[in-house]
Amino acid sequence: MTDRTIPGVSSSRGWRKSSYSSPNADNCLEVRDGQPGGVPVRDSKNPDGPVLRFSASAWGAFLGLAKGSA
Repeated sequence: MTDRTIPGVSSSRGWRKSSYSSPNADNCLEVRDGQPGGVPVRDSKNPDGPVLRFSASAWGAFLGLAKGSA
């Protein structure tokens, strides 16, 4: 089994709420910039839960699509 954890990722330092998150703070995504190997994304309601890591190119493509549908 491969360890897919990101060291220090559960720490609150470095995370920021996505600008597309709900203003009521009930449906929030957080991203962490400056991480080697990609962009980690987590659910703000569960900071110690699973983290998805996207490659920089995949994250850029996702943002482009999200901005186009807003």
